[in-house]
Parts: sequence; C-alpha cells; structure tokens
Amino acid sequence: MTDFKKIEEEALLEVLHAAESYEEAALYNTEKVMQAFRKHMVSDFYLKPTTGYAYSDVGREKLDEIYADIFKTEAALVRSQFVSGTHALAVALLGVLKAGDEVIAATGTPYDTMQTIIGVPVKTPGSLTDLGVVYKEIPMIGSQIDLEKITAAITAKTKMIHIQRSCGYSSVRKTLRIEEIGTICKAAKAIKPDIICFVDNCYGEFIEKQEPTEVGADLMAGSLIKNLGGGLAPTGGYIVGRKDLVELASYRLTAPGLGGEMGATLGDTARELYQGLFLAPHIVLQAVKTAIFASAVFSRLGYQVTPSANDRRSDIIQTIRLETKERLCNFCIAIQKNSPVDAHVVPVPAIIPGYQDEIIMAAGTFVQGASIELSADGPCREPYNVYFQGGLTFEHGRIAIMSAAKMVGEK
Repeated sequence: MTDFKKIEEEALLEVLHAAESYEEAALYNTEKVMQAFRKHMVSDFYLKPTTGYAYSDVGREKLDEIYADIFKTEAALVRSQFVSGTHALAVALLGVLKAGDEVIAATGTPYDTMQTIIGVPVKTPGSLTDLGVVYKEIPMIGSQIDLEKITAAITAKTKMIHIQRSCGYSSVRKTLRIEEIGTICKAAKAIKPDIICFVDNCYGEFIEKQEPTEVGADLMAGSLIKNLGGGLAPTGGYIVGRKDLVELASYRLTAPGLGGEMGATLGDTARELYQGLFLAPHIVLQAVKTAIFASAVFSRLGYQVTPSANDRRSDIIQTIRLETKERLCNFCIAIQKNSPVDAHVVPVPAIIPGYQDEIIMAAGTFVQGASIELSADGPCREPYNVYFQGGLTFEHGRIAIMSAAKMVGEK
C-alpha cells in the first residue's frame, strides 16, 4: 500500500533543499522591479483608467518604460489588447517579417499554437508562410540545440532566428537556460550581425536573474496571464526589445501610423498590471516550489518527470509522463477538483483552436486560462504527458498535487 504521507514528507524536504537558488532569484528580481518603480516615480495617478482613443495615457506609457528598464531593452509594448501570449508572439513576428524574409526555428518544432502562426505543417490563412515568409526548422539533438546546423542554415536571406525558451508540448526537449539562449544569439550574430534573435519567453520570466534580452535577444514576447501578471493581470501580453522592432510590432497591433500611441486602459486594469508586476517574482517562486514538489512526488510514484526535483529550471512547467489517457484525465480531474473556481466541473478532452489533437485542460482559475494559477493540461496522444504549472500559493499546490497523486496512483 502506498504511503502517501511519507512521500509528501520526503518531497517537502526536496523542495526545501532545491528552492534556495529560486528564492535568491525572487529576492533579486523583486529588487529589480522596485528599483524600476522608484526610478519612474510610480504614483496613484498612473493607475487610473482611460477610455476611447486614450491619447496620452501616461500610466500606459510609464508601464512601457518600466518593462523596458526591467528587461534592459530600448522599448516595450505592454497592452491589455493582447488577447494571449500567442497573440503577442504573432504580432511581433507578423510586424517584423515580410514576404521573402527567412526565419529559422533554432529549437525544433514549436508548440501547437505557434505552428498555426507560422503555417506549418498546414499553411493556415494569414500565417507567416501564407504571407510569403520562408520557414526553416532545425531539430534539436534530444534536449540539446544543434548549434552547428543552426549556423550552417543562415543565409543572406535569413532575417530572424526564432528561439522557444519553454519545452512546450515536446516529450523530448528541455527548457532552455539563459546561457543557452545567449549561445545561440552569439553564434548567429557571428555569422550575420544584423540577424534578429527573437525569443518566445512564455513561462520563463523571473525564474533566473537574467532575461534573454540581456544575453543577445533583440525582440521578445510573452503573456501577462502567465508569470509577469502575478496572478492579478486580467488579460494582456508584452513585447520588448529594440525600439525599431517594437515599433513595427505596434503597427501590427493597432494600425500603421498609430502604433503604441493608442489603446485604452479600462477599469482597474492599470492597477492590476502594475501590482501584478510587483508581485510577480514572489508568485513565480510559489509556482516553482509547486513544480518541484510535483516532480518529487511523482518520481517517487514511479513516473518519469522532467525536470527532476533537483534539476536547474528555467520555466514554471513540470512535465509528468503518465503513459495512459486514463491517468492523464484523472490527473487533470484532480487538479480541477482542487481549484478555487469551478471545482465542481469535470474536464474532458476536446479539440481547442490552435491545437492538432484533443486537449484536456484543468484550470479552475480566477482569470480564465491563467497558467500562473494552478493548472494542468496535455494532448491526448502518446506518451500522455501532463504539463503542470502555476500556483499562486505553495500551500494550494501541495494540496492539489497530493490529491492528483492519490487519484493517479503508483505506476
């Protein structure tokens, strides 16, 4: 008979040991955010809503400046008008790339929703390939980048290197660390100095002390209902990087000539975006501790986990290979049952826009789809991996994980 109490106690000890470096990063990043707030003299005046065209929305403009400071970039575009991280990524890519430009995916096949933006393997209407952008893909060697093939693929027509930081729905590759992203950027620029290094930074913000834009990335995008929203942002996304590239992206978000000069901040959104950013380093730490705990528990139950409890992490995602559809569904049912919202709902697999297979998702969250809150999802295909992430408090994560462990049982 499985001794779940003993497994829980041992997993807690692993969290205590493994979380030290992430606690240090949380402290460092909190100070980074506070310094930016002090520098820009954030006051209640910046937290007011605006309407209509929202010309001269000083709170919106100030938040852009704060993001640019935090990410050490020339410019930023932080907007509630981004409907998701995928939207922010699409705006960045479609704003910068034109027909005839070539983009190289340096980290292999991107995750499902990015495939529809690029237009592979199916040329979706309005995608990059549909608009005439040339796409190349360099497979990873297991979990390692193939730097030799990446640099060999660069030609005079190559405009951009696309780097996906997180593992996505891959059952093979790992999330890239900051130094690995820096290695790709350095190698690419040695071949073609004007190449644009673009990073999909979803799930990775504030895990480490540095961000990709500090090691060579020219442009980067992500979601506000993941790490940076701190559990408070009700929607939105961000783009940061070189000023000219962010400006091109802004024209795709609104319209040519309008760019980032418009876009109302409705209701309490400004306050939530500012306060969410302030809380983000601490909330990310809670999510990381929850992921470490999940890894420690399920490895003791005999399942393959990536990363392991003691592996160095660069995002908030924990992958658990459950090997059967029934276990995958039971895991997600347990997470949903232990959610603060819609705990009475039973998740079932379904086709979701942007995905190639049926997906089961558990997300009883205050903000719909906010994966910084406790959530789990996975495609119904072999090896039936569940991708678990988030947790506004470690206590909540601990309760939910132990419930999932009991429902799934030993391998």
